[in-house]
Amino acid sequence: MKKSIENLYGRKYTGGRKISMRSRRKFEIDRYPNEAIIGSNLKVNRRVRGNNRKSALKTVQFANVSNLEDNRTTKSKILRVIKNAANKDYERRGVITKGTIVETELGLAKVVSRPGQVGVINAAQLKK
Repeated sequence: MKKSIENLYGRKYTGGRKISMRSRRKFEIDRYPNEAIIGSNLKVNRRVRGNNRKSALKTVQFANVSNLEDNRTTKSKILRVIKNAANKDYERRGVITKGTIVETELGLAKVVSRPGQVGVINAAQLKK
């Protein structure tokens, strides 16, 4: 999937063609997003720039929920997605991204990690 880069192609304001000064670089190539949904744990590892590794979640069942009042973190099962401010369609499909409010066994929690890039779901418990 190619990412559009400004000023590589296009038209001048007069309508004439712009000729690109260079082609796309390898680091400008984009990937499809990893959208974590609820299910049995499935992780995907991929190579990124600098020969580094990123582990992304495809499906996830548990989250590390932190209670900020007790200063305690427990592993809790995710029951369903309540709200996803990033995208209404994600909310309907049950995709978990950063900022998503999920219902866990402990109550409502807000996801504070990036499951598509970190490979784990950390959440902060919301006050009742």
